[in-house]
Amino acid sequence: ATSVFIIAFVAAPPVDIDGIREPVAGSLLYGNNIISGAIIPSSAAIGIHFYPIWEAASLDEWLYNGGPYQLIVLHFLLGVCCYIGREWELSYRLGMRPWISVAFTAPVAAAAAVFLVYPIGQGSFSDGMPLGISGTFNFMLVFQAEHNILMHPFHQLGVAGVFGGSLFSAMHGSLVTSSLIRETTE
Repeated sequence: ATSVFIIAFVAAPPVDIDGIREPVAGSLLYGNNIISGAIIPSSAAIGIHFYPIWEAASLDEWLYNGGPYQLIVLHFLLGVCCYIGREWELSYRLGMRPWISVAFTAPVAAAAAVFLVYPIGQGSFSDGMPLGISGTFNFMLVFQAEHNILMHPFHQLGVAGVFGGSLFSAMHGSLVTSSLIRETTE
């Protein structure tokens, strides 16, 4: 997935994201820079159907319909889910408790929600988050405009939990670090 991401970010042709024969360019060779470049999601004409390379009539059609997006996203999700299992196995073999792998499920669930659950709920992978900096910000602005996520109580609790958790982690780290300083009697 990483090599496909790099190749697509640099050289993928424009993608017909809306299914109306007006392709959107996201790669560096088509005039984008590092900030504006993105892997454009699959075409709305594909919907939520699985679109592997062998289902397209040609490689050009697969690229035109945004096939690399599905390949990258599905392999990414599979990879991070396998990494959870790897963390679980390592903690088991080392005789540790599995809380690191349990904690890693939160960002995996967030990624699955953005890349898989939301597009399925909207009926098309074309509504998925583009893989790039400007595409991510555009996705967040459109998501806020359509769903008003910032006023949802569960989102507010989640943000407060993330920031509160980082605050408590910083306080805990500073207390532990301050207790490691050796005092001298000189």
